[in-house]
Amino acid sequence: MKIDLLVAEIGSTTTVVNAFNLAPCPSFIGQGQASTSVIEGDVNIGLKDAIEDLANNLAIDQIEYNELIATSSAAGGLRMTVHGLVYDMTVRAAKEAALGAGANIKYITAGKLRDLDLKKIKEISPNIILIAGGVDYGERDTALYNSELIAQLDLNIPVIYAGNIENQEEVKEIFKDKKSELYIVENVYPKIDELNIEPTRVIIQNVFEKHIIHAPGMQKVRDMVTGPIMPTPGAVMEASNLLYEEIGDLITIDVGGATTDVHSVTEGSEEISRILINPEPLAKRTVEGDLGVYVNMHNIVNMVGKEELIKELDTSIEELEILLENHKPIPKLELEKSFIEKLTLHAVLTAVKRHAGQLRYLYGPGGKTTLAEGKDLTQVKTIIGTGGALTRLPNRVKILEQIAISGKGNELLPTKEAKILIDNQYIMASLGVMSRKYPEEALKLLKDTLEYK
Repeated sequence: MKIDLLVAEIGSTTTVVNAFNLAPCPSFIGQGQASTSVIEGDVNIGLKDAIEDLANNLAIDQIEYNELIATSSAAGGLRMTVHGLVYDMTVRAAKEAALGAGANIKYITAGKLRDLDLKKIKEISPNIILIAGGVDYGERDTALYNSELIAQLDLNIPVIYAGNIENQEEVKEIFKDKKSELYIVENVYPKIDELNIEPTRVIIQNVFEKHIIHAPGMQKVRDMVTGPIMPTPGAVMEASNLLYEEIGDLITIDVGGATTDVHSVTEGSEEISRILINPEPLAKRTVEGDLGVYVNMHNIVNMVGKEELIKELDTSIEELEILLENHKPIPKLELEKSFIEKLTLHAVLTAVKRHAGQLRYLYGPGGKTTLAEGKDLTQVKTIIGTGGALTRLPNRVKILEQIAISGKGNELLPTKEAKILIDNQYIMASLGVMSRKYPEEALKLLKDTLEYK
């Protein structure tokens, strides 16, 4: 059987392969999965096993395909360190660009680097180092100082410079003849209260694609993958951006075993934008590394409290302890499913509230002043659920409906009017990387999996 396009999602533990035909009408053919083989030193083993599983699921002997593209969070995903000038300004802008690209940010610094910072960078050995600092034609010294220290490390790690435009030529000289491959991009924070993160986001993904094959276990990935490779969270953001152009303001929530990612694409309301303390990007991603329903299950249990979970599940402490001891990634029994649903609900509500902004009230001689801080989600028209939990649990829609009614009045959350959509075939990340080359086909398939009318 000849298939137009295979998209592999290479995760830390599981590799999933989704099959699509593009003509005459884009269609999702089927899915296969297998254990990721990073430990064996070659992810192609797991990739081939997943393709074989796809063939079994389609009841055919062998899969032939025209193209194979991929997303990856294996080998630690896209690990980055970010170094800027002032935390609330250039550092924050650089962080937004990195997260939007799908990065797992391992270390952030503001101001001039110290010896301990340099030691940490070497220990982390990130995939990419991002240097920012200074508005255009503003402060220059910090970014140059940091560039010199990082260049002196002479690491075989790509460096992206996205700071004051005046420094670009000097930064090129600093990294001349060094092992680090240097990429110069527009300033992420060119003026006070102006974010310019999109050029940096694109460069980060391009650099990741070029260098991911050097990660442990990924050396042979190019033997099979014929097209682009993107960080999996970046692919979900790509799909969210594509949908935004078609259906308007939206938020995508991905609850996983280890983390919960929230992607929003919305400008917010004019009323809130006038009182915002700091600018926010159109497309924003936050990742909550402590909120997962399997690996980080105990974090949610501790946050909610066992007594509260007993009430919510209408069970006993003994039964709850048994659930905790025998926790499975894929629940089978009704009580196990209910337990995962409660964990997912708390992960969703906590992650969205951390992602969303809120109103703040200041009192002075002239009376009360209202200010806004963070991302305004009040104009969101669509809430999308993706990831294992929010695509498979029986009460997934009810869980997402709780977002609008969970606020305390000062949080800038979506309203009850927001439509709930589910990535029913769990292919949103695949469609994000597909949209790089086939945007129209990816959009059609996105609408299909979301059952968007």
